[in-house]
Amino acid sequence: MPADNRSFTVGHGVEVPVPAPGEVWTVGAVILNQNGEAFAQKRSSSRRLFPDTWDIVGGHVEAGESLLDALAREVLEETGWRLRRVCRFLGTSTWTGDDGAGLRHEVDYLVEVDGDLGHPALEGSKHSDYEWFGAHNLTRLKENRVPGEFLIHDLIARAVQDRPERHDVGETKRHMARNPAM
Repeated sequence: MPADNRSFTVGHGVEVPVPAPGEVWTVGAVILNQNGEAFAQKRSSSRRLFPDTWDIVGGHVEAGESLLDALAREVLEETGWRLRRVCRFLGTSTWTGDDGAGLRHEVDYLVEVDGDLGHPALEGSKHSDYEWFGAHNLTRLKENRVPGEFLIHDLIARAVQDRPERHDVGETKRHMARNPAM
């Protein structure tokens, strides 16, 4: 999807890293509801990489795909929602899974989406459940993780605690009108 044909916007000053040739990249989206809770989905127990753990929306960047186009694709594939706005750069990290694919670079963003937030269209073979996480239930994000593997917990905790205020009341009302389940 060429940059000039994107159906989403990118906030002013949002950083977009430039992958070096040969690097493996993944993207992640932290999606907040109107209560400031973050969406996470549980990876199915049959997954080779991080089975039965909580994860944010995201995945691998395909050959020839930009980071932000991969982000939009993953949001749509994993939830049925459409990426509307990339709001804030949350950081990059590197990690190695237990699947033999080697080192990955991950870039994560706080995003806004269009769609029914009460009814995500989960990929049934990949994700078994979903939940909205706030301060009251963040520790559940550590389920089936060993100490030192709290990337998802820490990322969501930071996004929930540091969530930006809405730009203006009119924007919030327009957004809620498009997303009645919020």
